[in-house]
Amino acid sequence: MTPQRRRVRSRRPVVVAAAVVVAAALATGSGCTAGAGPDAGSGGRPVRAAGAAVSRPAAGGKPAPAAVARPADPGPAFGAYLDYGPRGVARMALLSQWLGGADLRVGHTYLPGDRWSNIEGRSGFLGAWADWRRERSDRMLVLNVPMLERNEEGLPDSEVRTLLRQGAAGRFDHHFRALAERLVALGVPDTVIVLGWEMNGVTYTHRCGPDPEAWQAYWRRIVTAVRAVPGQRFRFDFTPSRGRDAVPWTRCYPGDATVDIVGMDSYDQPAGRSFDEQVTEPYGLRFHVDFAKSHGKALSYPEWGLFRNGDNPEYMRRMLDWMDRHRPLYNTLTDYCPHGVWQCALNPRASRVYRSVLFGRTDGPAGPTAPRPPGSCPPLGLGGWIEHWIGGRPCVRPDRWPRVR
Repeated sequence: MTPQRRRVRSRRPVVVAAAVVVAAALATGSGCTAGAGPDAGSGGRPVRAAGAAVSRPAAGGKPAPAAVARPADPGPAFGAYLDYGPRGVARMALLSQWLGGADLRVGHTYLPGDRWSNIEGRSGFLGAWADWRRERSDRMLVLNVPMLERNEEGLPDSEVRTLLRQGAAGRFDHHFRALAERLVALGVPDTVIVLGWEMNGVTYTHRCGPDPEAWQAYWRRIVTAVRAVPGQRFRFDFTPSRGRDAVPWTRCYPGDATVDIVGMDSYDQPAGRSFDEQVTEPYGLRFHVDFAKSHGKALSYPEWGLFRNGDNPEYMRRMLDWMDRHRPLYNTLTDYCPHGVWQCALNPRASRVYRSVLFGRTDGPAGPTAPRPPGSCPPLGLGGWIEHWIGGRPCVRPDRWPRVR
């Protein structure tokens, strides 16, 4: 994110976060069983989200399969950042329901950058996301990985420069090997790793500006260490923030051999800047598309959303159209206030645009889908880890629950 934005994330243990989901769900009434029984995978008694209405499935209903086979290339993938822990996994299904069953194939989360043990993906942190990813072959797990600890502590340039040079010399290789080994062991060796994101700004310790050459060498060192882990198939996403920021992001680019995707974090800012200006500004949206094409790389938008211009339906409409035309590998909306739509009541007009464009979408731009039968109660796949904790899959009527706030 840019210097004006700082993400606040809970550091509570994963089990506590899962307990919050379960407690909130159980507080409002009984759920209905979906896929219960010995052949249903997790089995047991499901639960619904807070405020959700429920209905009983028809007698003799078939249990939902544990995994669904999909075409090898079903089209551009999209999703949203909803929370970094198990709550984010649970909310993926609820957001899909709000979007009329739209196929959210991208799960996006972040590793905390406070200490190296968290950057290594400490035990238990990534389990729920790995379960969600493994349930379907066409899903994509996107993981933002800090390059340095104390990543949001405002370290001075002199200290950042020293750390980047130490990284380039191999001092921190073992932390990234540990992360790669953990991801492979969890069964998600094809995770998209957004390494050192928004490096062209000043927010993070892993910023590029203090020593671009050392930053590039450090990136290459990390990628080399990770790619040496047996079984890995990771893709590395180089993702600056839109525009010049503190340093032109091209000065940080580490070379084609260690980059698979060229991403961009693009929020509706600064105040008063039109979407056309966001396209044409130096190092803006048009430059990003042209740069990726010239280097033979796929596009992505790991973070995007509203910001300094408030509830701006024009931005929402234009950004969605931009992605439909340029077909990034994936995009994930940042869905919390002030950036989001489903979890942010501050943006009702942009929310309506987002929902109308993506309602029922499965393979990119498409016409409306057939409505579900009245009173139907589709099961929500939350991932094996969450379903194990809550005892099954919740069953929620999409017209009877409020947004998460």
